[in-house]
Amino acid sequence: MHFQLEEATIQDIQNAFESGELTAKALVLLYLNRIANYDKEGLTINSVLEINPDALFIAEALDNERQNQGSRGPMHGIPVLLKDNINTGDALHTSAGSLALANSYAIQDAYIVEKLREAGAIILGKANMTEFANFMTDGMPSGYSSRGGQVLNPYNISTPTGGSSSGSAVAVACSFCTVAVGTETSGSILNPGNLSSTVGIKPTVGLISRSGILPLSYSQDTAGPMARTVTDAVLLLNALLGDDVNDSAMGANKGKRRMDYTTYLDKHGLNGARIGIPRDYYFEELTEEQLAIFNKAVESMRQQGAVIVESANIKTCREIIYSSVVFNEFKSALNMYLSRLGPHAPIHSLKEIIDFNHNHPIETLKYGQSTLIETEFTTTGKLTEPNYIRDKTRDLQTCQTDGIDATMKEFELDALLFPADFGATVTSRAGYPSIVVPAGYTAAGVPFGVTFSAMAYSEPTLIKLAYSLEQHTQIRKAPSLKSFL
Repeated sequence: MHFQLEEATIQDIQNAFESGELTAKALVLLYLNRIANYDKEGLTINSVLEINPDALFIAEALDNERQNQGSRGPMHGIPVLLKDNINTGDALHTSAGSLALANSYAIQDAYIVEKLREAGAIILGKANMTEFANFMTDGMPSGYSSRGGQVLNPYNISTPTGGSSSGSAVAVACSFCTVAVGTETSGSILNPGNLSSTVGIKPTVGLISRSGILPLSYSQDTAGPMARTVTDAVLLLNALLGDDVNDSAMGANKGKRRMDYTTYLDKHGLNGARIGIPRDYYFEELTEEQLAIFNKAVESMRQQGAVIVESANIKTCREIIYSSVVFNEFKSALNMYLSRLGPHAPIHSLKEIIDFNHNHPIETLKYGQSTLIETEFTTTGKLTEPNYIRDKTRDLQTCQTDGIDATMKEFELDALLFPADFGATVTSRAGYPSIVVPAGYTAAGVPFGVTFSAMAYSEPTLIKLAYSLEQHTQIRKAPSLKSFL
């Protein structure tokens, strides 16, 4: 067999399917063996939390369907890993990395999982994640969960993985799956995407459904694609689209959502684009090495005809301080989610999670549960706290109206460009989209990316820019896993 699994794109796989060189069943077996060899042995990268016992049967059925009826489309037979907070109504658990929810099964698929199955994707399993999307305690490292253990960064094991979609990002980087789905509240797609040299699309909140995903925040949560190429990320994004009447956030996308985002994969997308760089504030923590990588990416954009607007500063950036919005929304959102699991679910509330952890401290409380306790006992869960209401109002004003909106209008920009995921706080509170793409590596081999961001439902523009940069730089390289064996 000439097919090469490592770094294989969706198109590579579809070509192998069409030529008869590969079947979906054989592909699943290749991924499973790679997971066994590199994720569970050797260095124990630990990005894959659970394998779907039905994956091979699903693959065989899809092979049979392809032979007798033809392909459903680009995702037919493509193995996908899901972050462990995304419901699947099958033999897989949905635990958000928590041992308290280790025996918790969802009653039905999340809406986006339904769409993936309709597109012919194979749910390969669940990816490890930072427990409760890094809302468990202070001082817990990114990529750690009591149920899954610590995810390691395959490029440099002394470097963090980023949170909380760490398993999704690392599994993609290591070719343990073709593509994966992560979720973001504030940087949880962009941050691990940056640190694993992968492409992460954090969509506008409301572009794709949030139903059936264990939540952190009503205001900011969204799922999104993680892939090794912009094209694959966009193909996965297409498969996640749909009209979910049970998600009220989706009502705002009417007339703004596109049916096929691959039409925006324009190699010349940077030509003539006005890209603003908020040099004030967002660059203060960069090392000289990281700044050099960023500036090299900017120079590549200039060479492709982009108009770079320096010092397109977000005037409200220093006003974007601590917000109690997520802190107050978590208890209400989590309890609502748990209540929908039904009376036979092992855990029914945040309080029961805290009690479970308290009764199993050695297994569950390596880093404590201070955030869970504080949320449970200092918020009402009714969202009536004055500070919550004021913070929510302030977030929208400083991040949307007076922040990104005002900056883009003042400088007539198509997009803003941030180093790594450093703009995640302002974009997430605004509910606005971003795409992180690889930009280079430090001398220690640590990946560094750049993030394009813009106003609501500007995914077409961001895809053009990200794809054009990727095609002209071709900077991404696979991690060298063999040295770990």
